Amino acid sequence: MSRRKPFVQGRRSFEPVSSLALFVRFLKPVTWIPVVWSFICGAIASGAFGWQQIGEIKFWLAVLLTGPLATGTCQMLNDYFDRDLDEINEPNRPIPGGAISLKSATLLIALWSLLSVVVGWLVHPLIALYVVVGIINAHLYSANPIKLKKRLWAGNIIVAVSYLIIPWVAGEIAYRSDFSLHAITPSLIVATLYTIASTGTMTINDFKSIEGDRQVGIHTLPAIFGERKAALIAAILIDLGQLMAAGYMFMIGKAVYGWVTAALVVPQFLLQFSLVRSPRTMDVRYNAIAQNFLVAGMMVCAFAIKSINP
Repeated sequence: MSRRKPFVQGRRSFEPVSSLALFVRFLKPVTWIPVVWSFICGAIASGAFGWQQIGEIKFWLAVLLTGPLATGTCQMLNDYFDRDLDEINEPNRPIPGGAISLKSATLLIALWSLLSVVVGWLVHPLIALYVVVGIINAHLYSANPIKLKKRLWAGNIIVAVSYLIIPWVAGEIAYRSDFSLHAITPSLIVATLYTIASTGTMTINDFKSIEGDRQVGIHTLPAIFGERKAALIAAILIDLGQLMAAGYMFMIGKAVYGWVTAALVVPQFLLQFSLVRSPRTMDVRYNAIAQNFLVAGMMVCAFAIKSINP
């Protein structure tokens, strides 16, 4: 890493921090949580994961993989390829702020990618392949000339897939002895439905960068449709995905789980009135509160799938 010089924009000054703190910031720990959670949901759905597995080395390797390693790698890639956009939207990030040089960022990304694949293989050889797929998705999302984040729905969809379907199925792979497409079909269906919901939550994350996105031609929903219409579309997706997951619980004969999943949508629905009225001021608060109910629904569905496994 390069020695950091204080970066000043307007009246803001970003003072030097330790190399470790800077690196952790580069990895964006807050983004690890949903991916780790999705992995745990998949592990529970496999029917072979319980409290006793938490003490095993495989579980902690998987947490290390899905959190700081694989997700951290994708976050570094996003910052690397978005450095020009971040100079407009978030100039205090490590690369545009001058805290991390492009050479250092490249070396860190290469090292973290390698470590992610190795740890993935230690958890399960097939998961190593999944890690490679996730890293490819990160390139497709951020890197030119494809840069899916510029292409309206495509960017949010590929991020939601990487945050939900890939780690959920990885959890099934890690713990299921009879791994097959038929065996993991319930998990695939639920993870896909929650991916629809998460596509909506990804849209809410786009409100903070709407000006920069418009300037450089990033076609997010808020940039194209405006804040209120984008918030309404996001709310519909969030609710629709979860209600379909609740409906699937009824289809597989787990009515109680279905009612609980549906009930968890209610507080999110109530919060969405404020979100649609004022997306720019409510986006962070909405996600901070509503996401708790959404991920709780994921866990409810995971336990329902576990209950139908032999």
